[in-house]
Amino acid sequence: MIKILSVDNIRKADAYSIVNEPITSIDLMERASKACTKWIMDKVSIETKVRVVCGLGNNGGDGLAIARLLAEKDYQVNAFIIRYSNKVSDDFSVNLKNLKKQENCEIIDIGNEVEIPEFAGEDVIIDALFGSGLSKEIKGFSADVVRQINQSKAIKISIDIPSGLFADKSSTNKDSIIINADYTLSFQFPKYAFMFAENDQYLGDWVLIPIGLSEKFIASVDTNTFFTTKSDCQSILKKRTKFAHKGKYGHALLMAGSLGKMGAAVLASRACFRSGVGLLTTHLPSTGNDILQTAVPECMLSLDRFENYLSEVPNLSAYVAIGIGPGIGLKEQSGKAFKVLIQEAGVPMVIDADALNMLAENKTWLVFLPKGSILTPHPKEFERLVGKSSNDFERIELAKQFAIRFQLTLVLKGAHTVVINSAGDCYFNATGNPGMATAGSGDVLTGVILGLLAQGYSSLHSAILGAYLHGLAGDLAALKKSQEALIASDIVKFLGKAFKSVRL
Repeated sequence: MIKILSVDNIRKADAYSIVNEPITSIDLMERASKACTKWIMDKVSIETKVRVVCGLGNNGGDGLAIARLLAEKDYQVNAFIIRYSNKVSDDFSVNLKNLKKQENCEIIDIGNEVEIPEFAGEDVIIDALFGSGLSKEIKGFSADVVRQINQSKAIKISIDIPSGLFADKSSTNKDSIIINADYTLSFQFPKYAFMFAENDQYLGDWVLIPIGLSEKFIASVDTNTFFTTKSDCQSILKKRTKFAHKGKYGHALLMAGSLGKMGAAVLASRACFRSGVGLLTTHLPSTGNDILQTAVPECMLSLDRFENYLSEVPNLSAYVAIGIGPGIGLKEQSGKAFKVLIQEAGVPMVIDADALNMLAENKTWLVFLPKGSILTPHPKEFERLVGKSSNDFERIELAKQFAIRFQLTLVLKGAHTVVINSAGDCYFNATGNPGMATAGSGDVLTGVILGLLAQGYSSLHSAILGAYLHGLAGDLAALKKSQEALIASDIVKFLGKAFKSVRL
C-alpha cells in the first residue's frame, strides 16, 4: 500500500531522510527537481516556452531548480519570482544564486499586480508558488497572480500540489483562490486532498514523483490512509490449486431483481461468476425465471412466490456469503424479507442499492447485520444512510465513524472509491474512469465483491480487490469502447483481462 501521509509526516520524512541518508536539504531538493524536470521534458517540446512562477519558500526553490535544469537542456525558460514578502527560505536563496549563473534563463521579479505578465496560450506554466504546507488562503497580490495564471489557456503544471490547495483539509470556501492545474507532480506520496471530487478541478492529472525519501521512515510511520496499487492486489489474489473443484470456491446467494429491473440481477450474477465463485444461486421474483436462465445459464435460481418482487428468504444453510440489493425495489414485502434475512443470515452480506435505502429507513437494523458485512453506497445512498456533510473531508470522517460504530466494511463508491474497515482505516482505489458512471456499474461491483467473499477472501480484501478489479475492467473496457460508449456489461466482459493484468 502507498501510505497517504499528512503534511506534518511528510516534513518528518524529509527531515529523517536528510539526517539518516545522509543528504543535505538542498541536494534533496535537487533530486526532486531533477525528477520533475525529467517528467516535464518527456511531455513538453523543447520549442515550447516554459514560464516558471516561483514563490519564496521551498516550493519556489523547486521551481528555480527546475528552471535552471530546463535551461541547461536549452529550453526557453523564464523564472518569475513573486515578491509577496521580504522573507525567503535558505534553499530558495541557494537555488536563486545557482540560477543566476545560468545565462539563458531570464529572471523577472514581480512586486505588484501591475507587473504580473500575461501568459500566451501556447506557453507552459510551472506553478511553484506555494507548496503543501500552505495553512491559509491565498490573498492580495499573490491571489492576483493565481487569477492571471488561471485566465491563461497555457498548460499548467503544479509542483507537489496546486498553489492554494490545502493538503489535509477542505478547500471549498467559495472565496478560495487556487491554481487550476492540468498536471500535478506530487513528491513521493499522494496528498489526502487528491482523493476527493471537490478538488478534481484543481488537480488535473496527478502523478507521483519518487524522490528517494527514507524507506525505513515510510515503513515505520503510522497512518490509517492508504492508496491501493496493483502490487497490493497481487499479494491479495489467491492462486487456484490444480485439484480444486467448484465446492472449494464457495456457494453464494444473490437476492436481486424486480419487475422492470431484472437486468440488475443479470449483471450482478454474471459479475459474480466472472469473479471466480464456485456456485451461485440467485433468488428473484418468479417473472425473472426465463430471463436469468437465458442470460446466465450457469446460475441456479430460487424463485420467489411473488411474481414481480421479492417477499421471502430461501433456506440459507448452503450459502457462505449473501448479496442483496440490485434492482429489488422498495416494496413493503421486500423490506420485511430483508429484515428476516438480516436475522437469519449468519454469514457476511454484501448490501447495495435498494437494500441500502431500506437500511436508511430502518437504522435499528444496522446493529444486527452479520459480522463481516460490506455496504456499498454511492454518495446519495450514503447521505440517506448516515447524513449530510458540507464537504468530502467531512463525509469521510462520518464514514469512518459509521464503519467503526457498526463494525462494518464500507465501500464508498466514486472516483478513488474508498474502502473503510471496522477500525476506520481508509483504502483509496487507483483504478476506474468517468465512463463507469453508467447504469448497472454498481450492480457489477456487488457481484464482484460477493464472488470474492464467497471464495473465502476477508471482507476487507474482498472490498479492496473487488474495487480494484472492477475499476481496472472499466479502464480496459474504456480503452476498447471509449468512456462515452462504455456500459456496465462491458465491465463484466473485461473482468477476465483485469484478473490477468493483476496476475502479471
